Amino acid sequence: MNDKAIVCACEDVSVRDVEDAIAHGFGDIESLKRYTGLGTGPCQGKSCESGAMRICEARKAVPPEAQVPFRARPPFVPTQLSAFAGLELPATGYRLPATRLRPTWGTGPHPLQPKTRLPEKVDVVIVGGGIMGLALAWNLAGQGPQKILVLERGYLCEGASGRNGGGVRAQWTTPLLIELAKESIDFMGRFAQELGINVWLRKGGYLFLAHDDDTVRRIEYGAELQKRYGLPTRVITPGEAGEIVPELDVSRFIAASWNPEDGVVFPWPFLWGYADGARKRGAQVETFTRVTGIDVSGGRVRGVQTDRGRVAADRVVIACGAWSPTVARLAGVALPNVPYRHEIVSSEPLKPFLGPLVSMLGTGLYFSQSMRGEIVGGMGDPDEEPGLNQTSSLRFMTRYARALTELLPVVGKVKLLRQWAGCYDFTPDRSPILGETPGVSGLLQMSGFVGHGFMMAPAVGRRMAAWMAGGQDEIFEKYGLRRFADGRLIQETFIIG
Repeated sequence: MNDKAIVCACEDVSVRDVEDAIAHGFGDIESLKRYTGLGTGPCQGKSCESGAMRICEARKAVPPEAQVPFRARPPFVPTQLSAFAGLELPATGYRLPATRLRPTWGTGPHPLQPKTRLPEKVDVVIVGGGIMGLALAWNLAGQGPQKILVLERGYLCEGASGRNGGGVRAQWTTPLLIELAKESIDFMGRFAQELGINVWLRKGGYLFLAHDDDTVRRIEYGAELQKRYGLPTRVITPGEAGEIVPELDVSRFIAASWNPEDGVVFPWPFLWGYADGARKRGAQVETFTRVTGIDVSGGRVRGVQTDRGRVAADRVVIACGAWSPTVARLAGVALPNVPYRHEIVSSEPLKPFLGPLVSMLGTGLYFSQSMRGEIVGGMGDPDEEPGLNQTSSLRFMTRYARALTELLPVVGKVKLLRQWAGCYDFTPDRSPILGETPGVSGLLQMSGFVGHGFMMAPAVGRRMAAWMAGGQDEIFEKYGLRRFADGRLIQETFIIG
């Protein structure tokens, strides 16, 4: 087959593009989709998936038992926002966690699980190959000779780190979170120089809209604090917000908070860059490898059990996002984290018209325009039930479409192409859990970031690596697990969505 032949007409993906993805280790269909864009256009893979699988089969990249189709993404056909906005609430749709979920490949190890043996002993095992675990691995591996092993149960980008909208902001309401966000965004700006892959940081700004007086007072406080830490945040009028985004219905809000230095990155290369960088520094990143047990004796961690054998380690880091409580229970530890589904949807590509990420505070609506032109957005649901739920609902589409078309009427005829969901990782005080586990020496926690771990990962990964090497840092006392038993809850985190 001619390597210039087009496999996916929607996204202009050629045979050469597919073969390049396979050569880089992205042979499973979901990773192949993310690496090339294959199947992310209007046809949703209907016309290109079988051709891509034939190439994988010819290159012996994917065993027959792993040649499964894309996960279906509603809507079945591209559908206008106005059609969803016109539905009555409550709309039908899955709102509860799906029961008895099974892997698409059946029981036992994933067919793409590496056949090589894991090392018998390492210095640090990081459970979770999301952005937090990979950022930590890269920073640890840069400290000098030590054996670092990252274990990810699926493909890279399978979890919440690969399912978010890519927004990154420094508009926070505490000094510590502002500092973490500023450092992280600065690092994203030089990510290509540091790790050799472009994350497409686009500083279009964040525009937070306030619809009542209480919210105005909240953004005024935040803006004053952020100015003291060097941010150009300011509170502006609806008219000024309308100059930034002329398509907004400015009658829907009474003020806005504007920081032009916030922005959006492309999530998938962010993870891939950290993974490749960690490997180049000597860390081992293993996908399709499930942790089945954590060995604890004498009050300290001794290693992990996996479906590829046991690995001894003096330190085990749990960085599994919403799945962290499940993994912690393997060590007899109860974490207070609770998972909540968060749904997102992407439109057809449009000509560039939207600079900032826009969020309507109070409703949780947010949206931005990607580098490829899609409107990518989400909206929280106060009636969402807790649970590890990654299904998609018509209820979300109805609420989101109604809120977006009211605020941005011009997009009513724009078609939605792809809907998906990930899990926010909530703690009782909506703040992270970092550092030592009381009663289990060497078992370290790195979770509970709700929906903002993605944008904090560079700074948190660097600080945690330095702390593990013997450094001092206030965040590991402030955000320690012990605070829940001591009643020291933190009430300061500013969450949207």
